[in-house]
Amino acid sequence: MIQEDRYKQIILIISIILPLAVGALFLVKIEGFDLTFLPTIYASINGLTAIGLLAALIAVKQKNFILHERIIKFCMALSVLFLLLYVAYHATSESTHFGGEGSVKYIYYFILITHVILSIAVIPFVLYSFLFGITKQLEKHKKLVRFAFPLWLYVAVSGVVVYLMISPYY
Repeated sequence: MIQEDRYKQIILIISIILPLAVGALFLVKIEGFDLTFLPTIYASINGLTAIGLLAALIAVKQKNFILHERIIKFCMALSVLFLLLYVAYHATSESTHFGGEGSVKYIYYFILITHVILSIAVIPFVLYSFLFGITKQLEKHKKLVRFAFPLWLYVAVSGVVVYLMISPYY
């Protein structure tokens, strides 16, 4: 129980510090690096994460819990890789502004804003779900995953959509 409490504290700290650190990166620009190729890569990582999440759902529905756990670990690794590439890009490159007009502009900003807000909100859900899963607290895991899964899937899919909508303006 003490170990679990320690993990819960770590999850809380990560859930607070991570969004603040990512937000702060918009205030920092590192010159001399051309990482403008990264958005395509991290959008692809979002797509792979979405596919992985769906594969994990199928695995658990088929009661293949070992495969489910492996896929979720892979999705978490993809999410960490995404975050590293996202930070590297935004620390070295100017933000791209959406150039669409009319109703498509409102659709883009709706998707972008919900993507950003939910990408912050999903952090503790995913981390606690993972903790409960690997510690075999299956009732807590199942209860929390009902929220974590659709949020994480939305963030992954909407990340791809945001990229596709803004990519003509890079």
